Amino acid sequence: MLGTDQTVSLPGGRVAYAEAGSGPPVVFVHGLLVNANLWRHVVPPVAAAGFRCLAPDWPLGAHHLPMAPDADLTPPGVARLLGQFLDALDLTDVTLVANDTGGALTQLLMAENPARVGRVVLTPCDAFEEFFPAPFSTLPRLMRLPGAAWLTSRLLQVPLVRRHPATFGALTRRPIPARVLDSYLRPAHTDPAIRRDLRRFLLTVDPRHTLAAAEALPAFTKPVLLLRAADDRVFPPGLFDRLAALLPDARLVTVADSGAFLPEDRPAELARLIVDFAS
Repeated sequence: MLGTDQTVSLPGGRVAYAEAGSGPPVVFVHGLLVNANLWRHVVPPVAAAGFRCLAPDWPLGAHHLPMAPDADLTPPGVARLLGQFLDALDLTDVTLVANDTGGALTQLLMAENPARVGRVVLTPCDAFEEFFPAPFSTLPRLMRLPGAAWLTSRLLQVPLVRRHPATFGALTRRPIPARVLDSYLRPAHTDPAIRRDLRRFLLTVDPRHTLAAAEALPAFTKPVLLLRAADDRVFPPGLFDRLAALLPDARLVTVADSGAFLPEDRPAELARLIVDFAS
């Protein structure tokens, strides 16, 4: 559904990605505790419209290839990894499409290394002081406790915990299929090295990163499409108003009948908006 499975070697380790279609490149950036499967209903129509779609598994806790023990998995480090991915595949004039934590990482890339980026689509995501927003803002502190990553990975195998408003239940209007949640949550449950990567990232999440990026965003003059979800219960609606005011070439659209995970709730509408924006 996502295309051909491939890997690329980057300074911090190997990154797996799926590729489909041909034409101008579109690179997808998912968030915490999900992987490229988030885009399973978005990639096919975008690829069919004449785009080369690349959907990596970023090292955010649902990936299958552990990173090197010395890899920089701070938010700026993972943002640099995104830039290294574009460099390694020699992608230019890229359309970046990001969701959730991936939107924060994309903002860091926009601020520090935008040369290969042609345009950006931000769906509901962290920004400014909301990195992370409630109810997830306690995660970095939680990870300081011994065994917290192990315990969290096991609790998230319980269906009631998965559907709770403090976990995935807050992110969509419609339940995410169990098999899809399994694909998101199995890697950290079964592989200690994935849990290590997840913990290393979470320990360094801090709003100072997104606030610093926001100071530099007025210099990003390329087109940005901001897709706000009408029924978002996680990200404050004013975040995208503030981003729209900062970015010189931004358009703000509110998508009805969706929670924060737009690729889960409204994939066909998201694909249409991406194609219209990138064409």
